[in-house]
Amino acid sequence: MGQAYAKFSSKGQLVIPAVFRESLGIEPGTRVAIRQEGTCLILEPETLVAKLRKIRELRGLTAGGPSMTDELLEDRRRERQAELAKDGW
Repeated sequence: MGQAYAKFSSKGQLVIPAVFRESLGIEPGTRVAIRQEGTCLILEPETLVAKLRKIRELRGLTAGGPSMTDELLEDRRRERQAELAKDGW
């Protein structure tokens, strides 16, 4: 996407150009997270499009690591064995 310019109003409001709003699915009432990185402001809309993009970015992040399900089941098995041993089984 290209570059566009906008001006802040006297109330500190900024109109995001329609081409950007449309491509990101920003509609009236959309919440936007704002953070500063150096001299830049980063705006991240909380839209379905943005949330799906984050999910895609996270997909596979833990691939190849230990299975948390397997670890949980193993922990539970050890706890059960300890309970049985405590009860004399």
